[in-house]
Amino acid sequence: MARVESSGLFRLPSLVALLIVLASCVPKSTAPTPAPPEQPPPPPNALAAGVSAGPLDFQIDADDAERVHQAFLISCPALIRRQDPSGLTRPEDWKPVCEQIVVAGSGFDRADWFRRSFELVQVGDGKAFATGYYEPQIKGSRVKAPGYEVPIYRVPPDLVEVSAEAAAAAGTPRRGRVQDGAMIPYYERAEIEDGALADKGLEIAWAADPIELFFLQIQGSGRLALPDGSIMRIGYAGQNGREYVGIGRVMRERGLLESGKTSMQGIVEWLRAHPEEGRAIMRENKSYIFFKELTGEGPLGALGLPVTPRATLAADPNFVPLGAPVLLQLDRPEASGLWIAQDTGGAIKGANRFDTFWGAGEEAAFIAGGMQGKGKAWLLLPKGTLARLNAPAQR
Repeated sequence: MARVESSGLFRLPSLVALLIVLASCVPKSTAPTPAPPEQPPPPPNALAAGVSAGPLDFQIDADDAERVHQAFLISCPALIRRQDPSGLTRPEDWKPVCEQIVVAGSGFDRADWFRRSFELVQVGDGKAFATGYYEPQIKGSRVKAPGYEVPIYRVPPDLVEVSAEAAAAAGTPRRGRVQDGAMIPYYERAEIEDGALADKGLEIAWAADPIELFFLQIQGSGRLALPDGSIMRIGYAGQNGREYVGIGRVMRERGLLESGKTSMQGIVEWLRAHPEEGRAIMRENKSYIFFKELTGEGPLGALGLPVTPRATLAADPNFVPLGAPVLLQLDRPEASGLWIAQDTGGAIKGANRFDTFWGAGEEAAFIAGGMQGKGKAWLLLPKGTLARLNAPAQR
């Protein structure tokens, strides 16, 4: 990337003239320039962001309902036992609807059931932004071999995680490692790629291509196509605690991506065309994902449950109860409709920010890689939830 630098040379007459002009522009008042007003901190959860009722007469597409009802059923055990950090629901709120869908069988009108059993709730202004993710398949090997030399690591034993409260009290990162009796940040991506974890027996497999592995880490799970033709599935097992940086945004801000090439496919094309600069940009994302082999159903979402293509989305659990249905109305028709919040993501933070899951294969990669949908979002919460939340304000 070219750098534009000043030569540092000035012609003296030009400099004098410039100083005269600048002096004439000094304001007569000596009062200090007022500091810009401080921006209020973002709300910590949905309840603090404010919730309001959505349309009472809403429609659920029959195909959507058929596609997502099984995903909702999978989420029910978590909904009825998990504490909801969004502040919107309690486990007992979900129990009646979960019992209904369990006993309903296969012959009922699922779209009608969603309309009758839930109410639409808008969080904040309801303005939604949705991206996409998928389950990538890359070339890999269980053993290091020529052409397969990029390590895929399991969670290292020296990676320590403490509660948010303990980290805040001690002034340390939540995830890190202990050195000389003190908790310090864990190795960042560059350090790990340069060998900080090498020769410790932590490799579960080896990838053929570092760029493919980088994007598999962003997706959080994927498939390794092994040399013998078999498939090894790997899933998220942990993270180094370092900040996630979206390199697509970095590249756009630096003007590296041409118009029409801001999708994942366009980013990969640029990285391959500029290997040294690309490697440096990927290292700006200090976050590093550790994996485990998946031998059962998968991939798994944040609830530890299988996620469903075109039914699962990732959301911030501080703003969406994990397991809850979400209705999107976007400028991307393929992503509009009913989804179930079953996953989370490092870049999926704040109200009405979502990541839609599209499954595996070339079509899934194409849709997910170019997904940037804007519009409105509503949560589907058990009927009576909003009245209960508003009850204290009415007394």
